[in-house]
Parts: sequence; C-alpha cells; structure tokens
Amino acid sequence: MFMVLYLFILSMAISVIIMAITLVLGKKTFKLTEKLSPFECGFDPFKKARIPFSLRFFLVTILFLIFDVEIAVLLPLGLFSFNLALFSYFSATLITLILILGLFHEWNQGALNWLR
Repeated sequence: MFMVLYLFILSMAISVIIMAITLVLGKKTFKLTEKLSPFECGFDPFKKARIPFSLRFFLVTILFLIFDVEIAVLLPLGLFSFNLALFSYFSATLITLILILGLFHEWNQGALNWLR
C-alpha cells in the first residue's frame, strides 16, 4: 500500500517539477491581436476566421462519447459471461436499460432530430 502511495507522490512531484521548469525556462511571448489575426498575403481578409459553430455537432459528439463509453463497459461482459455471477447479469441489464432510456430521452427531447 505504501509503495502505491510512494509512486503516486513521486509521479506528482515529477509532474510539478517539469511544469515549474517549463514556466521558468520557457519562451515568454506577448500575444498581440495583430499576430492572432489571419493573414492573407497582405490583403484584407475576405471573411472572419472565426465562424460560428453549430451546437448540434457538439451535442452529437457528446452523445456519441456517452454511448460509446457505456458500450465499452458492456463489451467485456460478453467475453467472460461463462463465469460471472448473477450480480453481473443484473448490472449488465441495468447498464443496458440506462443506455436505452437515455436514447429514448434524447429522442423525446429532440436532440436527435437534425432538422428543427
């Protein structure tokens, strides 16, 4: 137990030391608005560089990540189903039920309807 605690403290100390070294020795840059603006060969830019981003893409990405993690939790249960206890089957059923209920909830809220 003490070895795990020792390794955790050692890794945190090394991380803090590396971050401190980069802050001290790193190149200091001053961010100017002119340097952050897009450059088109000396001409005035035709459009702004920062176009609005549709939140639908963000929502679909978050939903994908949530359902992907839940599926990743369920995949190992199929490999080791021959020696699992009854509790494991109940937990797999509960995870699947949560997954299906979440899908129905998102469907009812209209999050999966692209054309609104």
